[in-house]
Amino acid sequence: MAHSFEIRSAQQRLAAGEGGYEIVHRSPALEVGVYVLVAPEPDRQQPHEDDEVYVVLEGSGVLDVEGDRVELDTGHSVFVPAGAAHEFVGYEQLSLLVIFSRKR
Repeated sequence: MAHSFEIRSAQQRLAAGEGGYEIVHRSPALEVGVYVLVAPEPDRQQPHEDDEVYVVLEGSGVLDVEGDRVELDTGHSVFVPAGAAHEFVGYEQLSLLVIFSRKR
């Protein structure tokens, strides 16, 4: 069954605080969340078991994926394969839509 979910309000809630991650949709094969990073807090992610796509909603920064650096700005997106070590660096405030492909 189709349903809508709110992204902007999650982004605003997280940005008003110290950032963080909030799931806005979860189904057996998919998770969608909003991830907000606010400097000087570092990105403390660990490699994930699932493929993921990041879409930059607002801000800019660099994603380091196992030594490869990808410059990102509002409207850009990037794919990160399951198991890849990665972290965002060089940001002041960065808001991202995160889409995980869940293994069944």
